[in-house]
Amino acid sequence: MPSQSVQEIVEIVIAFLAEYQKRPVGDLHEELAAKGQELPVDSVLVMEILTRIEERFGVSIPADAEAGRSLRSVWAFAETVRDTMQSKENET
Repeated sequence: MPSQSVQEIVEIVIAFLAEYQKRPVGDLHEELAAKGQELPVDSVLVMEILTRIEERFGVSIPADAEAGRSLRSVWAFAETVRDTMQSKENET
């Protein structure tokens, strides 16, 4: 099993977004809750967050349609990260 839960990954993504946007984490949590966990980001910010997540967890998120769809939602993105981590762990 991956060492990180989806909820933990969600928290890390939110922290990265808040840091990048220079906003309090709590404010971003409230906004995301109101928008159904949608990522309030443009494509440049998505790439920044993706790069930081890949570095943090030592994974490479595949550039496929499923990964692209996962970038629309913090929760779906976290699930993609967790699934990628699980696949990597299963390879070893």
